[in-house]
Amino acid sequence: MNPTAPNHPPHGHVTFLGAGPGDPGLLTLRAVEALAAADVLIADPQVLDVVRTHARSTVDMPVQTVTDEASKTADVSVLRDTANLVMSAARGGKRVVRAVLGDPGLDGDAAEEMLACAAEGITFEVVPGVATAVGVPAYAGVPLRDGRGGDVRFVDARTASATCWAEVGASQVTAVVSTTLDCVVATAGELVAAGRKPDTPLSVTVAGTTTRQRTWNATLGTLQQTLKAAKVLPTADGAQPVIAVVGERSAAEQRERLSWFESKPLFGWNVLVPRTKEQAASLSDQLRSYGAVPSEVPTIAVEPPRTPQQMERAVKGLVTGRYEWIAFTSVNAVKAVREKFEEYGLDARAFAGIKVAAVGEQTAKSLIEFGVKPDLVPSGEQSAAGLLEDWPPYDPVFDPIDRVFLPRADIATETLVAGLIELGWEVDDVTAYRTVRASPPPAETREAIKGGGFDAVLFTSSSTVRNLVGIAGKPHNVTVIACIGPATAKTAEEHGLRVDVLSPEPSVHKLAEALAEFGAARRDAALEAGDPVTRPSERRPGSRRRARS
Repeated sequence: MNPTAPNHPPHGHVTFLGAGPGDPGLLTLRAVEALAAADVLIADPQVLDVVRTHARSTVDMPVQTVTDEASKTADVSVLRDTANLVMSAARGGKRVVRAVLGDPGLDGDAAEEMLACAAEGITFEVVPGVATAVGVPAYAGVPLRDGRGGDVRFVDARTASATCWAEVGASQVTAVVSTTLDCVVATAGELVAAGRKPDTPLSVTVAGTTTRQRTWNATLGTLQQTLKAAKVLPTADGAQPVIAVVGERSAAEQRERLSWFESKPLFGWNVLVPRTKEQAASLSDQLRSYGAVPSEVPTIAVEPPRTPQQMERAVKGLVTGRYEWIAFTSVNAVKAVREKFEEYGLDARAFAGIKVAAVGEQTAKSLIEFGVKPDLVPSGEQSAAGLLEDWPPYDPVFDPIDRVFLPRADIATETLVAGLIELGWEVDDVTAYRTVRASPPPAETREAIKGGGFDAVLFTSSSTVRNLVGIAGKPHNVTVIACIGPATAKTAEEHGLRVDVLSPEPSVHKLAEALAEFGAARRDAALEAGDPVTRPSERRPGSRRRARS
């Protein structure tokens, strides 16, 4: 035994991490690294969903509790409880991430927890984040400084002293005030009383950097009337935090030109995507880039074929050299073949010497994850027709084998089979999986679909129309209906739906792009008419549009 060795377990390490104001995209690379290595994650409730997606599934997330009435009387007790959780985990040798809203150095009380660590000799690091008082104005289109410089003063209205208000009121600094919705009018009054002119511009932003963000422009003297006219006040939700920027930089005419976030074409739209999360991943990312909030609702479920013998023979033929090509028409087809390979103890090496085709980018990505690089992906339209455009005709000189293995769904169309036969190929058209109607979504989702809670629905096939209506009911008349092609649109109309958006090409990404263009045109029309920009779901319940006959 080493006599100089400590007789207590080594302390762990604490990372105080700024999670930003709410937009998950504002996490830094270092923050993501720290979250991935954490044994224990202790996060402010406002950012828990932002950070836990980057942590390991095994991470421990202890719950902050308040155990007695006395501890409910002050924020200090909550701080003490959180600090105790952090210290307890660190004493046990754990790697602890303490995630806070905004930035650890500017938001909240992380400094007190850091001092507690320092007092016990526990090592810690600080990963800065985008401070709420900096990030929210940036998303609201309010630059705090420009090339001419200018002073900026950050004020927390909850703790600001009379001296602070007097200093800010007597100056021309740009003031960034953290307060709440029900206190922001009183804050404006404090500044006017301290000497600021009533016609001084200000902006008020709630839910900053999220798709719930809303910003109002006014002056210190007209703020109450502005919020009342917008039906923001009075409200039962007055305790929600707001950031108010006071000064010429928040002037309405400038902010209208710089409001990049709230002016996204689908900003705040709840868009229903009738696909699984795996299928809809890239589509949902694209919708988010337009400002939308996608909700994935699967309308089909995948099951094995009723008679697996045909699939088993085809996979054996793949290994024994029966095929020149294998063509994958969906991610589910890749998954079905991969599962059969694993059942036989095979891996991607079994594709050696066989040409592989994928009908689109998502199917190709799934193959690459399996370890197979496709030889053929459509250069144009991402569909069976697009694949046929690029598929070479059978040539007995260059193709020693004339057969194609086509694993696909039981309800797939005959387009690809007929096209390959026309090109001179023999096709083994094999049912790799069956598609059945999915279980109904939760009652809350069904009610949102039928009651107009969604702003738009993207239909990517006729079956998604039939299945969604079958498991959840018909979308409300206020909901924008977007269809991937004429056949899907026809099915939607047969179900009594009015089709608002038709994709110019049979591509899910072109469909999302077409919906964004529709949203942008709708927004421009409202602005040109002098009307407020609203989402389709915000229409009055009585203003139901008739479906096109």
